Amino acid sequence: MSTYFANANTIERKWYVIDAANKPLGRTAVAAANILRGKHRPEFTPHADCGEFVIIINADKAVLTGRKLEQKYYYHHSGYIGGMKAVQYKTLMATKPELAMTLAVKGMLPTTHLAQRLLHVLRFMQALTTSTRLRSPLLTKFNER
Repeated sequence: MSTYFANANTIERKWYVIDAANKPLGRTAVAAANILRGKHRPEFTPHADCGEFVIIINADKAVLTGRKLEQKYYYHHSGYIGGMKAVQYKTLMATKPELAMTLAVKGMLPTTHLAQRLLHVLRFMQALTTSTRLRSPLLTKFNER
């Protein structure tokens, strides 16, 4: 018997919904990254895209524990001399909470071309819409400490 390797053509994908309201940003990102990679499936293959579609609702209501809102910064560079930009997470969570969640999920994915493909199936919504309900998504609950 040979080893089974899943590929994107043989996988039947489902839609998963994760509610981030009043949950830590990192724990929500871990749950999303595991579902995106397909680690919950018995036929998980590390080099193949065998994950599911993920919708994160209420990303603006996710919380950061401790003093991370004041102490943590998001850095990016324009490429020019002196072009370093620093944004405090308090500002980032107030203006672009989807970016903060995307950065957290991206950091938990492998640094290959597979991560870019997986991030394309990550969606953000304020609440479930009618068209989303027609896809009959599964609401995901994850353990909190």
